[in-house]
Amino acid sequence: MVKLDITPVKALIDIPRHIRVHGLKAGTEISLHTETQRGQGIYWRSQAVFVADNEGVVDTSRDAPIRGGYQGVDGMGLIFSQVPDSPQSNVFPDDVTQHLITKIFVYQKETLLAQGEMIQLLCTTETERIEVRDNGLVGTLFKPKAKKAYPAIIVLNGSGGGINEPRAALYAAHGYIAFALAYFKAPGLSDYISHTPLEYFVKGIDWLRTHYSPKDDFVALSGQSRGGELVLLLASLFPEKISAVIAFVPGAVVHSAQNAADPKLGREGYAWLLEGKPIPHVWENNKTATWAPFDEGEPPHRHELAIKTALQDSEAVARARIRVEGCRCPILLISAEDDGAWPSQWYSQMVMDTLAQHHYPYIYRWSDHAEAGHTIVFPYIPTTQVVHTHPVSKRLSTQGGNMYANAKANQQAWTDVVMFLRDCTNIC
Repeated sequence: MVKLDITPVKALIDIPRHIRVHGLKAGTEISLHTETQRGQGIYWRSQAVFVADNEGVVDTSRDAPIRGGYQGVDGMGLIFSQVPDSPQSNVFPDDVTQHLITKIFVYQKETLLAQGEMIQLLCTTETERIEVRDNGLVGTLFKPKAKKAYPAIIVLNGSGGGINEPRAALYAAHGYIAFALAYFKAPGLSDYISHTPLEYFVKGIDWLRTHYSPKDDFVALSGQSRGGELVLLLASLFPEKISAVIAFVPGAVVHSAQNAADPKLGREGYAWLLEGKPIPHVWENNKTATWAPFDEGEPPHRHELAIKTALQDSEAVARARIRVEGCRCPILLISAEDDGAWPSQWYSQMVMDTLAQHHYPYIYRWSDHAEAGHTIVFPYIPTTQVVHTHPVSKRLSTQGGNMYANAKANQQAWTDVVMFLRDCTNIC
């Protein structure tokens, strides 16, 4: 009798699964199909064909498919190779407290031989979800339910805005108080990044400390893309407030409002304000910057090409540089070699060089990923969509990378994040 074993069946999303079919005849050709209902109720699917070994076994952790949606040996290839029935679907559920259930079917030609399911969790029953609408702050807080002190992390999204609940929920599942703090494109906030006051984030940090008393007063910042730029900027300006920084695909200079700009102010307008005054950005008085490489030609466009024109003006770069040497906490940088949004690898090298030159006395690490694109998240999610419509500008852009490199980056980067936080909290 043919049997499908999935181990473990139910676990956190960052736990790999062992998928094994046995009870086949030696040399039998079978196809494995998956389907997962994800954001907006849209199904994502994958398929791959395998040949049973002499013992009548197919093991995805050992065997490469002979054809199908992915190549090579990868125990979770059936997940990262999933594609949606409808484009631009979110890989996460609309409600992160809901499970992601992947059904797996075993077929021999048209005959269904076996089926099973695996359940991925972002949020466990041991985690509490709390909506925050307090004194102008907008976000969602996740925390372990157990009554004891935990270190804290504030999670900041990029130029898409909104509230990054999936990452905060997973941080909480690993034993942190995680506050996904929105700063635009969320209820009660501006629809745009333009003229965002940095004092808002200081208020969020202070609120978190006052209301939740983190263990050892530890409050880290975790930011993605524009959020990666933002966490470095905040740590440089308010070093006494921040215990550690995790910067996913960050910028090393201050940028203009770009794709998330208020149309009335334009994409070359200011993103950040401090004490009511705009913080100069790299596009300002720049002698080489042009949007042409991003604007011209057929979509999808590559935003990074325009950014690189601005970086040719060394004086503008120097003026806009984030003074990371002013930080007083451990720093983890996560970058992608083929970043289509902006050159996060170059930016990370710039930050690392600066810290080395200043003999930075705290931990600083760099997790760089060959051939990967801008959308580094965490493991065991689909990585097939490298082109997306920007949620604010509605421009169709490529984020860079490829399915395989992005899946590998998701896995290694998250391992590096977990280790970095463990080391930082042990120091505290």
